[in-house]
Amino acid sequence: MSPPVSTRMDQVGRAKSGDGTLIAYRRTGLDGPPVIMVGGAFSTAAAQAPLAALLAPRFSVITYDRRGRGGSGDTAPYSVEREVEDIAALLTEAGGSASVYGVSSGAALALEAAATGLPITQLAVYEPPYDTGAAGGADRSAFTARLDDLLSRGRRDEAVELFLSVVGVPPDVVAGMRRAAMWRGMTAVAHTLAYDNAVVGPGPVPTERLARITARVMVVDGGASPPPTRVAARAVAEALPRGRHRTLTGQIHEVAPHVLAPVLEEYFAAAA
Repeated sequence: MSPPVSTRMDQVGRAKSGDGTLIAYRRTGLDGPPVIMVGGAFSTAAAQAPLAALLAPRFSVITYDRRGRGGSGDTAPYSVEREVEDIAALLTEAGGSASVYGVSSGAALALEAAATGLPITQLAVYEPPYDTGAAGGADRSAFTARLDDLLSRGRRDEAVELFLSVVGVPPDVVAGMRRAAMWRGMTAVAHTLAYDNAVVGPGPVPTERLARITARVMVVDGGASPPPTRVAARAVAEALPRGRHRTLTGQIHEVAPHVLAPVLEEYFAAAA
């Protein structure tokens, strides 16, 4: 990483979204070019803090609690458009435009925001969770119906278990997670799994939407991630007018911040 070029500072605030919902955010490294980080399922601003800290010496990094999580509000009914408006509000806080990094479902949300024409100067995404399998649509519909049913009946533990099983977490690992302190935090935001599911959509790579993105985009995957995940990442990069693909050797979906940070710094600094 490059040596610090500005004084490290932290600022917390709330951005008002288009529907009036207040979105809690933290800004670190106030003097650098702005970068907004969009987390995936279960993620809050706190979860993004280690990566933000590594980027903060060079950039003004904004991490935030997506609606329905942490310190952010939540206004019914949910829609992907409202989450895009949340990013628009954060872009205003950043000064009108910014680079954006999104991971997993947060990557899909960041891509959607860019496709709507928001002033995103450049975008980096890590493993957007699209489905490239032939039966993906049917499987996704069944998952959506089951998830919505569990959440409507307040069965949060089962909803979290369902989500984890669908993304490939082995049953014994899920059982261990249930006994860990993290489980309470995961069930607290279980209702937002429906939001993540809506962001990803029916499943397949949305090639027509991606073709509308004019910003340059780097799509990153982990070299040790499952083959379908890597196929999806390449498909996203190929669908983008200004897309490029990069693989981080040995990394999985839970990418190590110290491995990812230098890649993001080099990429975002190129147009800073």
